[in-house]
Formats: sequence, structure tokens, C-alpha cells
Amino acid sequence: MYYAYILKSTTYGTHYYGSSKDVQERLNQYNSGKVRYTNGRRPWTLIYSEVFDTRSEAVQRERFFKSSDGHNWLKSEGII
Repeated sequence: MYYAYILKSTTYGTHYYGSSKDVQERLNQYNSGKVRYTNGRRPWTLIYSEVFDTRSEAVQRERFFKSSDGHNWLKSEGII
């Protein structure tokens, strides 16, 4: 199983969109400072995730979240 997910910085209120095979392990990496890109906005909380059978599906959904249509959909659903 693969996941597309959205994290929120509890300090800054910004969002991070990603995909991974193990969301909890990835969240632990973000919060421990092991990921350079997200290090300055710690701590992060998981606010949304979706499950997919393949990595390519999860990556495709992550890209959708990052698009303007995806952003509008996330807002309309009250996710962000």
C-alpha cells in the first residue's frame, strides 16, 4: 500500500504534500529533523491521507494536491 498525505506545521500553519509507503515513519523523519526541506517548520501533524495500491497512483494524487484544482478541492472539502 502507498499513501498520498498532507501534513500541517503546527507552528507556522503551512502545509506539506507528499507520498510514501509508510506515512508514520515518514512523519517521524520530518519531526526529528532528518528531512532538510521540512526541518525549519517543525513540528508536523498528519491532517489527511489516502491509500493506493501503487506508488504511481499515490504520486499522481500528490501532484493533484499541489495543483490549483487540487488546492481548490482540498479547501472545498474542508481539509485545508
